[in-house]
Order: sequence, then C-alpha cells, then structure tokens
Amino acid sequence: MRPRSRAADAAAALLLTAVLAVLALLATGCGSRLPESAFETRPTVTPSGGEPLRVGIITSATSPVGGAALTGPRDGARAYFDALNARGGLDGRRIEVVTCDDGGSGVGNNACVHRLIDERKVFALVATTALDYAGAPRVARAGVPDVGGQPLTPAYDTYPHLYAIHGSSAPRTGRAPGWNGVLYGGTEVYRWFREHLGARTAAVVSYNQAASAAYARLVARGLRAEGYRVVEEQVDFALPNFRAVAADLRAQKADLLFDAMDTHGNARLCEAMEASGVRVAAKVTHAQSWSSTVPRDHARSPGCRAVLFATGSSRNHDETTFPAVREFRAAMGDRPLSQWQLEGWAAAMWFTDAARSCGDRLTRACVEAYLGRPEPYTARGLLLPVRFEQLAEPPRTRFTCLSVARWQDGRGWVSQGEMTRNCARVPQLGYRP
Repeated sequence: MRPRSRAADAAAALLLTAVLAVLALLATGCGSRLPESAFETRPTVTPSGGEPLRVGIITSATSPVGGAALTGPRDGARAYFDALNARGGLDGRRIEVVTCDDGGSGVGNNACVHRLIDERKVFALVATTALDYAGAPRVARAGVPDVGGQPLTPAYDTYPHLYAIHGSSAPRTGRAPGWNGVLYGGTEVYRWFREHLGARTAAVVSYNQAASAAYARLVARGLRAEGYRVVEEQVDFALPNFRAVAADLRAQKADLLFDAMDTHGNARLCEAMEASGVRVAAKVTHAQSWSSTVPRDHARSPGCRAVLFATGSSRNHDETTFPAVREFRAAMGDRPLSQWQLEGWAAAMWFTDAARSCGDRLTRACVEAYLGRPEPYTARGLLLPVRFEQLAEPPRTRFTCLSVARWQDGRGWVSQGEMTRNCARVPQLGYRP
C-alpha cells in the first residue's frame, strides 16, 4: 500500500472527526433507538439455482453533520452492486444490499451492527462510513470482513477483519490504535505544494475547539517539517471573525491555506477573503469535499474557486479519459458526483474481486486472504496501491504517492499530474488520535 499512515488520508479522517466533534457541541444527542425506516433492503431478484449474497452498508446518513456529508461511499457502492447485478451478478449470484443508518451515534452504530450481522446475517460489510464506529469490536469478534470503509475513527487501525479503503500498516491487534496508541501520517501533501507551487508560507485556520485545534496542530507540524513558515489562525466557533483572519492572511503574505473547519466555515472564510482582496496560491481541501458542488458551495467567492485544490488517494472522478472512471460516472447517472462516491464504488469492486477469487468455495476466510495478500490492490487504477502490512514497528519514512486536482470553472476538477507519479519519500510523524 501507499500507506494508510499518510497525511492525505489520515488528515482527511482527522479533519472530518474534528468537524463532527465541533458540530456535536450543538447537538443534544442522537437517541438510543433507531426507527425501522433506518434499515433498507435493496430490492433484488434471486436467480434460479442460487441464493443472493447479502452484504451490509452502515452509514451515518443522519447525524450532526446533516445532509449528504457521509453518504457518498454508500451511494457509490450501491451503484456498483446495481451495475453488477444488471450484468448477472457475481458469477450468476446476485448481490443483495442491506443498508443501515446509524444516526451518527455509537448506540445507533451498535444497533446497526447487531441488525446486519446477527439478524440479517450479512456475509460482509462494504463501504462503512460511521461517525462513531462503536460496533467495530463486535464486527471483529464475529469475524465479518469490513471491506473498504472510510477511516473516520481509529477503528481501522485497531481491529482485525477491518480493511480501510486506503489500507493500514498497523498491527491491528484490537488492543490500541496503531502502535501503542500512536498513528503516523506523512508530509506528502505539503511536499507537493512546496515543490510544484514554490510555496513557503502556509496558514492553518481552526476553531477554538479541542478536536479542531488538535488537527490544526498536526497540519502545522507537518508543514514545519517540510520547511514552511506557518501562520496559525483560530476563530471562535460561535462567533467567528473571518474578516480578521483574512486581514492577517494578507499581512502575513500566506501562499497556502489549510483549515480544520466545516464546509460552511470554509465558505465564510472564502467570502471574507474575497471581500478583503486576499489571494493565495492554493486553498487546499480534502477528499471528503472533493465534489461537483463547488460552484454552489463557493458561489460568492470565485477567487477561492480559482485556487481550490483537493488531495487524496484515489483517481479524480472528473478524469474521464480513464476507462474505470467513465464506467463509474455512467453508473452514477446525472446525480452530483463526489470523490467519496468513487471510493465507495472501488470498495464494492474490491469486495467483488475478493469474492470472485474464491470461485465456488466462497468463505470469509478466503475473502480475507485476498484482502491481506502481499500484492497491492488498485481497483482497476482507481486507487493508489493498497495493502495491509501489519508492521511491528512504524516506519520513519515512506515512499508515497498523492492524487491532486484543481478546480476550474467550466471544466470541473482537473488532475495535476498522474497520481502514480506524484510520489516522494517523506517522513512519518506520530500523533495520538
């Protein structure tokens, strides 16, 4: 794998966790019971001569984040399985998809795990996107493979049988995340902007909230490791003064802008920058915000749109010259597209390839043997190489690659070089999740 312990993906996970923790301050709690409507079975037709293969998808579809913030992987995986069934299924066996909305709470997540594993008897979980993956220990104890989940919590670097979409090098013994509670992230994002844009001064903006501030400190540490002068800005979560931040960004002559805020905060910061005439070489976002809704999200800040970059570990969903991307887009139809949808599609493909490798002797152990094999997985080139190494000691450096895209009005996201060649050997910095 181009390791799980890299800033592009670990940072995205930490950022979303930080944002959700901020938003959770406004929530009164996610109840302890889920309505029956939270559980949905994807309609399917069983072919003669065989039972459908049942898989589950857990998503925090309704949560403090709201909207469709976490539903992309689910929608991409569904689209893949629908297309697979339309072609006759997995070697003639149709895939039945059972979804569960955990409401963004640990209680709800445990309810989903119980419902899918104990009651619906799913063979595997696919494209899990859980704000609070409280049920992860139960999944691990049941020996149910969880394939291609988004690592929003440390669960995928903690428990066996869980396989994050970007892989993991951690031992995953179930005792503590990573190596004795420490995870590692690389500096490849910061290296790329230093080498390709010549950036030297970077600003990091966060809320005055613990999780948001902790993520910002991690970004600042990585930037300093790559030789940047770092400007740290913090705003009050309840009454943010983005005008003051914009004025200081102009005074400090920042080249790059990173943040530990939600989409709304980003939009307001961009509007303040627009009003103050602040320009940076790049406003860097992450895979969770790498979507086609940029014109709507930044409708009042064309200056930010013009310098908006996204980084991640999967191929740009607007890279239509690539056959696997065209197949994904055709299956998604005319709905708004996102990078997380593409990664959900890749997760479903990964499970399917693993199951197909077993032939007529399909078992969970066989599927996991495929997932844990030494050869990296790329989902027909949609993912940077993924593997699970379970290293006894964390590496000090990694040779790692990066997918980078830039938004352009009228063209969408434009890839900045071939992701398999945007590579460098970078230091790995430890942090506690």
